[in-house]
Amino acid sequence: MTRVIVHAGFHKTGSTSLQDYLKQNRTALQPCLTYYGKADFRQAGAHARIYGQRRFWWRRLMFRRAFRRFLAAIPEAPVIVLSRETFSGAMPGHRTLGGRRVKDYAGAAVPLAREILRGLRERFGPEVEVEFLYTLRDREDWLASVHGHLLRSIHLTEDLAAFAAGFPSPPDPEAEAARIARALAPVPVHVAWLEDLGRRPDGPAAAVLDLAGVPDALRAGLPLADRRNSGQTAALRAEFLRLNRAGGSRAALKAAKEALLAADRQKP
Repeated sequence: MTRVIVHAGFHKTGSTSLQDYLKQNRTALQPCLTYYGKADFRQAGAHARIYGQRRFWWRRLMFRRAFRRFLAAIPEAPVIVLSRETFSGAMPGHRTLGGRRVKDYAGAAVPLAREILRGLRERFGPEVEVEFLYTLRDREDWLASVHGHLLRSIHLTEDLAAFAAGFPSPPDPEAEAARIARALAPVPVHVAWLEDLGRRPDGPAAAVLDLAGVPDALRAGLPLADRRNSGQTAALRAEFLRLNRAGGSRAALKAAKEALLAADRQKP
């Protein structure tokens, strides 16, 4: 019987570190799990993100088709791990087609999870064991990290206070995961906190390795996890905000931000 662990979010909760660690140690972990990440289902991941911003039935259908194409191309295995934060939809703070702000996950994450469940059951049979994992983070830290990411990636001109005020109530990843769990019951839904995982030798990937039952002896032989995509300093975020407010072409803005990031990486 096949067991599938789906790490479906959320953004800015250590997902890049988790994915990089599983990818780098894919061969060593092969006796316990078969891992697929961002590069393995680019189309399905992209369609999931777009559905989060444009929640039309045909967008959901495009995700369904892309995800099933991915499943049709992979072999069976006892334990399969899928990790892609866009399986929860778009990061809150992005804009929908009508210009409204994406304010939650559950509205897109639940339909996407149901498509994932349907696809897995068709591919591996109705007896397949599927469980979902959502990594979480302290709400205030998470919102600040989301704001910093959007300052870098899009033309956001709001400071953190104004950005937070744009939500009817402060976004709460823990409450979102609970909503998703209720909607998917009786399918198991697990949560793990970045504040706890960051102290583990294998970092955020520890949540997946725990669920998969990877033995301590094997884990002891793996390298320590590096921190990935840990965000920018306050000074760098302030500079991104200044650039966004200054205007200019998209190409020029992108080049200026990339130059800032490159310079920041060169600092001791």
